Amino acid sequence: MTGIEREAMEYDVVIVGAGPAGLSAAIRLKQLDADLSVVVLEKGSEVGAHILSGAVLDPIGLNKLIPDWKEKGAPVNVPVKEDNFYMLGEAGQIRIPNFAMPPLMNNHGNYIVSMGNVCRWMAEQAEELGVEIFPGMSCSEVVYGENGEVKGVVAGEFGKNPDGTQGPNYEPGMELHGKYVFLGEGVRGSLSKQVIAKYALDAKSDVQKYGLGMKEIWEIVPEKHRIGTVTHTMGWPLDSNAGGGSFIYHLDNNQVYVGFVVHLNYKNPHVFPYMEFQRFKHHPMVAELLKGGKRVAYGARAISEGGFQSMPQLAFPGGALLGCAAGMVNVPRIKGNHNAMLSGIAAADAACEAIKAGRSGDELADYNAAVRKGEIGRDLKKVRNVKPLWSKYGLLASLGIGGADMWMNTLGIGILGTLKHGKSDALATEPADKHKVIDYPKPDGKLSFDRLTNVAFSFTNHEESQPSHLRLKDPDIPVQVNLPTYAGPSARYCPAGVYEFVGTGEDTKFQINFQNCVHCKTCDIKDPSENIVWTVPQGGDGPNYPNM
Repeated sequence: MTGIEREAMEYDVVIVGAGPAGLSAAIRLKQLDADLSVVVLEKGSEVGAHILSGAVLDPIGLNKLIPDWKEKGAPVNVPVKEDNFYMLGEAGQIRIPNFAMPPLMNNHGNYIVSMGNVCRWMAEQAEELGVEIFPGMSCSEVVYGENGEVKGVVAGEFGKNPDGTQGPNYEPGMELHGKYVFLGEGVRGSLSKQVIAKYALDAKSDVQKYGLGMKEIWEIVPEKHRIGTVTHTMGWPLDSNAGGGSFIYHLDNNQVYVGFVVHLNYKNPHVFPYMEFQRFKHHPMVAELLKGGKRVAYGARAISEGGFQSMPQLAFPGGALLGCAAGMVNVPRIKGNHNAMLSGIAAADAACEAIKAGRSGDELADYNAAVRKGEIGRDLKKVRNVKPLWSKYGLLASLGIGGADMWMNTLGIGILGTLKHGKSDALATEPADKHKVIDYPKPDGKLSFDRLTNVAFSFTNHEESQPSHLRLKDPDIPVQVNLPTYAGPSARYCPAGVYEFVGTGEDTKFQINFQNCVHCKTCDIKDPSENIVWTVPQGGDGPNYPNM
C-alpha cells in the first residue's frame, strides 16, 4: 500500500523477532555500549508466544552471553541424564549404542528446556539493560533508504478490511529506523525472504532445505517419568515415505515433550506429516509411556535443514540475518538455539564496532566472517553431508556413511567434500499418479487426535475481519493444477488444517481457514507450484504457546 504517511522513530539498532537470536543481539549490544538505543519487535502477543523448539539446549551461547545465568534464575534447570537412540520397527525397536555415535551427538552437559520460557527470561534481562521490547508488533514491510540500503521496518499496522482496504479503525503503524536492522524472524521469515531476494544473498549458496516439526506436551503418570531422559528415534512409521524422526524429552513436573520431524523433500504428495506423527504415538514403546497421561499443548513449525552449504550471505546493506532466518540448525543434533544465540552475539559485536566508527547502513562483513569461520561455522561444517546423504540414499546410508563422515570431520578430515542438496522441497514433490495413496488410521482421541482438536491446544487466534495473511500468487492454481496433478497436497502438508478443497467437480473451491494458522510456514515451502506466500497477520495474532 503506497501513499501512507507514518511517524518514524530512530534507533541505533532495530531487531525483528524476540527469539534467542534477536534477544541475544539486543543484550549484547547493551552490554557493549549502554548508550546504544535498541528496540526489539515481536509479532507474538507476548515474548515466547510464537517460540516452538524441541528443545535440548547446548548452553554454549548462553554461557558466552550471560555467564552467570544460573545465579540470575534462567529457566534452565533440567540437565540431560540419559541419552537414547532407537531405530523403530512397527512392533519393536533396536537401540543404537551411544559409543557408535560421533561425540557431537552426546547430550550430556546440555539441558531440556522450554525455549519459550528461556526467551521470556532473556527479554527480562534485555529490558533491565534498557532494551525496548514491543510484543504484538508485526513487521509488515521493509523500509529502504536513498541508496537502496535497509533503513528500517514498518510495524504495528492494524485495521485493514478483508479486501486489504483501510477499515474504519485503521492504524498505519510506524516506521522504525535503525543504523542497522537485524532480522531474527526465525525460519522462512517474510521480511528475510524479501531481503534475500532483493540482494541475491543466496546466489552462491545451495538451495535451502526444510523439515516440519510438530510437538505435543504431555503430562504422564509419575511412575513413568524419568526426568532428564532424552530419546531420539528414526525409522517407523515414515520408513521409505519420507525422512525424519522423533524426540521424547522428559522435563520436570511429570511433563514430556513428544515431537516428530518430517523432512519436507518427500516425493509422494499423499504423505500426511501430521498423521505420521499421530501414528508414531501408537508405537508400543511410545504408547506405553503416554498411556494414562494427557496432552496439554500442541504446536508446529518449519525447521531449516540445509545447513552450512545453504546459508546465504548473512550481511546486507543496512543489516543482517540472524539464527534460523539464515538456517543455522545442526540437523543431526536437532539443535539451532545455541547457534542462534551465537549469531546474535556476533552481529551485535560487528554492529557496535561499526557504529563506534561512525558507520551506518553498510554491510557488516565482519559478522559474515565471524559466523562462517567461528563456532557456528565449525559446528555446521562437521555435519554438512548428513542431510544430502539422507535425501539421496535414505536413512541407512545417512547412518552409515553420514556417521563416518561426521566422525572424520570431527578429526578434521573431510573425505566427501561438501555434497549438494539438489531440488527445493517444493520441486521434489512428484505427481500423485506416480505414488500410492497412504491409508492412515483414524485418531483414537486418547493417544492420537484430529488436527482441529489439536490446534485448539495451540491457543491460536486470528482476528477474522483482517485480510488473510496466506496469499495466493494465482488463485486458480490450487483447483486447476495442484488438485488434479498432486491430489491437493496442501490439505495434508499443513499441520493445522488451514487448507481444504470443498465441493466436487466444477463446483470445487479452495478454502483457506487462516484463523487456524500456527505460523509454521510449511505452505510457503512445500506447495509444489510455489503459489502460497506466507505473510504476517496483524500483531498479536497466531498461536499463544504456554511453554513450548
